[in-house]
Amino acid sequence: MRSPSPSRSPGHQLIDVAAAGVNFADLHVTEGGYIADVPLPYIPGNEVVGRLAGRRVVALTRGGGYAQRTRAHRATTFAVPDDIDDHTALALTLQGNSAWHLVHTVLRLQPGESVIVPAAAGGVGSLAVQLAKRAGARVIAMASTGPKRELARQLGADTVVDSTSPTLAADLAEASGGAAAALEMTGGATLHATLAALAPFGRMAVFGGTSGLETTVGVRDLMAAGKTVTGFWLPLLYTRRGVLRESMDALFAAVRDQDLTVPTPAVYPLEDAARAHTDIAARRTTGKVVLAVSA
Repeated sequence: MRSPSPSRSPGHQLIDVAAAGVNFADLHVTEGGYIADVPLPYIPGNEVVGRLAGRRVVALTRGGGYAQRTRAHRATTFAVPDDIDDHTALALTLQGNSAWHLVHTVLRLQPGESVIVPAAAGGVGSLAVQLAKRAGARVIAMASTGPKRELARQLGADTVVDSTSPTLAADLAEASGGAAAALEMTGGATLHATLAALAPFGRMAVFGGTSGLETTVGVRDLMAAGKTVTGFWLPLLYTRRGVLRESMDALFAAVRDQDLTVPTPAVYPLEDAARAHTDIAARRTTGKVVLAVSA
């Protein structure tokens, strides 16, 4: 399978793909619910690791990753250090950069603050837990099963809450004591429970809507407690010169210094992409989900 070129501009380069990352965005595309319009025909996949002119690279793409070859812009293509393996590099590319910028660029977490992290055993969440701890924050993690909650604890979460609890709002409020900040990627009742658990002047960064529910937040509620809700979409940074390169370098350095651990990925052959999507949708996976691409 070869990807149609998203663009034939001089800034794009052809990459031989070794593996492609799978993300919730891919599911939203196939279901017709992605944040941006997607031209057809379309091959999913927004991140790859592979080779470019003999060099190992990772790249952020605008689709086309589930293929033996794809095109990526040089501004979103990054060399992989020799001491970083392919799957670790791939985990750091879309999900690692998302976690980094949610923690540092959007929420601007400060030492001593408390933060709520959803899906704390997932690709973004598992890294956000560690990056928040590294920033000196107290982490209240949410996860749906016992093993996932245990993984969140192992990654450094101070408190762990069952995200499927019928009393989630009360559980989060008790666990956080009024959080300074929160990440949110579900929508619906989970968004409202998380927002309610924020202290006055608390801030929330919304980076997904996995429930598929269009969620309304009352302006009066925000005003009454001085809370802030900010949206985040990683492609907004694709054209910001040097921003992603700096965060990629910082993420590689954190792994090298053993300050950041990438949980063992779930690896599927490319031909099992549909099964990978099904498992992600059913919340059966933890950490990064990878498609191994045959040469």
